[in-house]
Amino acid sequence: MITTAGIHDLVAEDLTRVEARMRQFVGDDNETLAEAIDYLVQAGGKRLRPIITLLATRFQPTDTDKAVSLAAAVEMLHTATLVHDDLIDNALFRRGSPTLNAKWSPGATILTGDYMFSRSASLAAETDSVRIVKVFAATLSTIVNGELQQLFNNGHDATPPTLEEYHRRIYAKTASLFAAAAKMGGILAKLPETLIQDLNDYGYYLGMAFQVMDDILDFQGDEERLGKPVANDLRQGIATLPALIFLESHPDHPIILKAVARRYPTNEEIQSVAAEIRDAGCLKQALDEARRFAEQAKDALKPLPDNQYRQALAHIADYAVARDI
Repeated sequence: MITTAGIHDLVAEDLTRVEARMRQFVGDDNETLAEAIDYLVQAGGKRLRPIITLLATRFQPTDTDKAVSLAAAVEMLHTATLVHDDLIDNALFRRGSPTLNAKWSPGATILTGDYMFSRSASLAAETDSVRIVKVFAATLSTIVNGELQQLFNNGHDATPPTLEEYHRRIYAKTASLFAAAAKMGGILAKLPETLIQDLNDYGYYLGMAFQVMDDILDFQGDEERLGKPVANDLRQGIATLPALIFLESHPDHPIILKAVARRYPTNEEIQSVAAEIRDAGCLKQALDEARRFAEQAKDALKPLPDNQYRQALAHIADYAVARDI
């Protein structure tokens, strides 16, 4: 069985090149922007999305330079969305480090995110694949439309989403980019269409599992490790899966309804309802759903060649629902 360390060994050299590619082409005439992007790249997370892209390109001989550019495009797009998300959410920390908007004005933060979006598109274009650029553009549209939908649905008359609406939201927010990361890697490797679709399905289910797990950790992690307050989404009026499961047996719970309607519960109220959600076993039920998605992700890989790259992708699905942060 391949390990997490083994996965990094498979793509370590290319991943180093991905990070270098992300830092390129800022321009000597804008030292501040170069420093900001260097800071964002350095503060990056586990690089799951570019790792998935790189692994997907390994099923057939593929131009390494193009694979690195594509993986860099995927991670640059992801980083750009985080820059804008942090500004929208007024988040001052991410992974324990200050966000860009904690240091800069809103205008400067937005323009930096915009630059990163344009740079990510340029990197995608380096693959010389019109199809990849189309998938990339469609994914960016999905992410932005999902954020706009959430913003427009917030307000004093807002009600908790249905499970179907929740699934649509986390697809737009997270799973769409995981799916694109895997699919575009398969396209670049010129895999058969059926296998490209299998990779897309793998990324979709993996992304759904990953986001559900994030929503669980939001209720059970501690603030120091999360880099944000516990139940942070609910504080911002967003009801995620654990809260929606709880609402099935407590449909008129005043604190959750107050939060969703953006009437801003107190910290004590949020802490109280978070404890109720945990005590009611809702995190376990949400974890069951995350594990179902992870199993579906692994099932989607079965038609692919049974080699170390498929094993690595399957391990990532297991990791997605086993992590504690």
